[in-house]
Amino acid sequence: MNAPDHALKVSDEALVASGRQVLEIEAQALAAVRAALGADFAAACRRMLACTGRVVCTGMGKSGHIATKIAATLASTGTPAFFMHPGEASHGDLGMVTDADVVLALSNSGESEEILAIVPALKRQGNVLITMTGRPGSSLARLADVHLDARVPAEACPLGLAPTSSTTAALALGDALAVALLEARGFTAEDFARSHPAGALGRRLLLHIHDVMHAGDDVPVVRDDASISAALLEMSRKRLGMTAVVGADGVLRGVFTDGDLRRCLDDEDTDLKSTPVSALMGRSPKTIGADALAVEAARLMEEHKISALVVVDADRRVVGALNIHDLLRARVV
Repeated sequence: MNAPDHALKVSDEALVASGRQVLEIEAQALAAVRAALGADFAAACRRMLACTGRVVCTGMGKSGHIATKIAATLASTGTPAFFMHPGEASHGDLGMVTDADVVLALSNSGESEEILAIVPALKRQGNVLITMTGRPGSSLARLADVHLDARVPAEACPLGLAPTSSTTAALALGDALAVALLEARGFTAEDFARSHPAGALGRRLLLHIHDVMHAGDDVPVVRDDASISAALLEMSRKRLGMTAVVGADGVLRGVFTDGDLRRCLDDEDTDLKSTPVSALMGRSPKTIGADALAVEAARLMEEHKISALVVVDADRRVVGALNIHDLLRARVV
């Protein structure tokens, strides 16, 4: 029976059982790494917190992939970091490392030739070397200033060859470092957003009303003695589905919306040319300040079932306006 024929005969139950066994083995691996966590982990965190440069993560093969992810996680959570390929490091990339940097080297065996080849240069430069291996007695572990024990009871691969439990353990240990450093630095959601300006969280925490509102001549505004037809013309020009209504002093008196217009059109006794907009405007409009977060405008619109807001200053003078489409374009909602 060839391999494809054998694969076709494997039952769904066997596939599920295999998957569950892998997860169980990897859960045991994480438990083992957790139990081994101690003073060395704290020492590694202290060295990274004291670092005035970057954390340079390096590793070969699958360990390199894990090191790349650890570097990305550190960088996005307040610890400047990048990945350096150890093979390329011997051919010039070592110049990316300054004497202020801490090096985090990953190798399950602790004997990766490409990493061991660059250790003497790192030592001469005075870099702190933190290693993460599955063999505390390995060459790389012995050369480290701090060694993190990432030993696992077994790989999930039944052949014991493919890195599985060991890479899961290293990845989790990297996450543990990143989160411990994050908490030690007092890193906040706003800090996280600053390094993710294009992401959903960044938009929610960094985008303000003044970034998305219409201002100046684009704001629909009429005086409270203007007629409904004048208000309709202003609404049509500015295309926000409403117009702010202000007094002679420029202070907001109310808002006239598409809904108000429909109601007055249903009333045959309303003369659009002679009836002042103040007679039919909403007198308790929802407003927001220009420095508020854009996400707050979304919350107000949802809470009050409205589609637009007037932006006012501390004296309730109109400085802008926005509607739900502005928030959609900014991808706040």
